[in-house]
Amino acid sequence: MSNNKTIALHTLGCKLNFSETSTLGRMLEKDGYIKKDFDDVADVYVINTCSVTENADKECRQLVRRIQKQNSEALVVITGCYAQLKPKEIAEIPGVDLVLGAAEKFNLTEHLRNFTKGDPSKVCSCDIDEVSDFNAAFSVTDRTRTFLKVQDGCDYSCSFCTIPMARGKSRSNTIENVIKQAREIGSQGVQEIVLTGVNLGDFGIIEGERKETFHDLCVELDKIQEVKRYRISSIEPNLLTKETIELVANSKKFMPHFHIPLQSGSNKLLGTMRRRYKRELYAERVHLIKELMPDCCIGVDVIVGFPSEDDAEFKETFDFLHALNISYLHVFTYSERPNTKALEIKEVIPIHIRNERNKILRNLSYQKMQYFTASQLGKTRKVLFEQENKNGMIEGYTDNYIRISTPFKEEWVNKQVDWLIR
Repeated sequence: MSNNKTIALHTLGCKLNFSETSTLGRMLEKDGYIKKDFDDVADVYVINTCSVTENADKECRQLVRRIQKQNSEALVVITGCYAQLKPKEIAEIPGVDLVLGAAEKFNLTEHLRNFTKGDPSKVCSCDIDEVSDFNAAFSVTDRTRTFLKVQDGCDYSCSFCTIPMARGKSRSNTIENVIKQAREIGSQGVQEIVLTGVNLGDFGIIEGERKETFHDLCVELDKIQEVKRYRISSIEPNLLTKETIELVANSKKFMPHFHIPLQSGSNKLLGTMRRRYKRELYAERVHLIKELMPDCCIGVDVIVGFPSEDDAEFKETFDFLHALNISYLHVFTYSERPNTKALEIKEVIPIHIRNERNKILRNLSYQKMQYFTASQLGKTRKVLFEQENKNGMIEGYTDNYIRISTPFKEEWVNKQVDWLIR
């Protein structure tokens, strides 16, 4: 580009989206764009959307309205999961110029070259079954932590989920390519890499065939000298193998921290949700982790208010989580998503009951985190401090994911510090 236009990007949703937005930003900078904060006036705004919940859809619309107030002459591009699922609906939002589905997201620079503000709104989408390419991505915001995308898409068909419809079939980078990226990231001074994917544990499907495994990837990453710390993002319990748990337990690089979706503690509901495990397998994974790593932090995803979840089944979930040696919960209130199997279940739970159940589990999560933190008192853990000076304070995470805040010290930025928890 000969004229240096300005561009602002915003991410809705998961760490995977965050890594992709960061990669898009670097691509655009190479093409001559100057990056601006999203709250600033820019020539082009890009929103990378999520569509896991109804709130993400609403937030996208609110952001477009905000852009119109900031600069009504700006070019507005919507991409991501929402753009794949509802492209025509998005194109009709006043102010939206360009809608890019899953196959076109990483062709953003080409689309911008061929589009002028004032042209009719353009939708570039395709049947999700035609999406087969894997586009590598990683985030770079500071030198402390990077989200590295190693897998995309999902072959599962959970009855509440739209992600397979938005991201397509499971596919992965190769171990060889991931190793190259990890070395490059580590050589830039980044201390921690968070491995991300739509269904991370399903890593290894390349061109439609399983050629490698997530465990294979972890074994090779563990050997790299350039990277100090790895963290595994969300991984399905049925794909978290005993071998991988043992590798993390014996590794000096993989952090003792797992985030394992449960969704329900009722086997009946797990079946209705079309999950691929029962609560007994989940409990086995947690027990093995705690047996090998007593100080390991374990986070859990759980959905409340799923259709047909009666009081007894919610209590079953509560009691299961209460008894389980976990550290915190991410609680999601069920929301209806178009074209999902869950819509066929007639026993709909009233919104006020969904919200009550959410509050109960969030209170349990608070208690769990308090208990886990108390169990670490008097122990020394490695804390990786982050770059930002927040009102004279510096923050970071222990290896086992306890957040630490202390008066700012420049020499601690992007450093691992032995920390006595008290």
